Amino acid sequence: MERIPILRIGDLLLVTIQVDMHDRLAMTLQDDLTERIVRDRAKGVLIDISALDLVDSFIGRMISNTAAMARVLDAQTVLVGMQPAVAITLVELGLTLPGVKTALNVEKGMKLLGKSYE
Repeated sequence: MERIPILRIGDLLLVTIQVDMHDRLAMTLQDDLTERIVRDRAKGVLIDISALDLVDSFIGRMISNTAAMARVLDAQTVLVGMQPAVAITLVELGLTLPGVKTALNVEKGMKLLGKSYE
């Protein structure tokens, strides 16, 4: 089964989505990520979507739901690398992503989480 890698950086988890997301892969990522938050006692999650050109309503809701689950598990979520077309699509779909902070890149996302690994 196809999986998206989840890397640990200190008390953060980094997810870099480099493939086109489909519904089953999105659900697998959600399950894997929540499991890793608990196992690694992560305090923050960075989701890098810089390679995504398109996001549909399901993927947008999955990101929002994953962030809500992370919050319940005591981890903040920052979405990084959003392309302009993705931002436009999310707004047009009415998806506001409550509880999800955004940053232009991973470095700025880490600063939002109060981390600096230089």
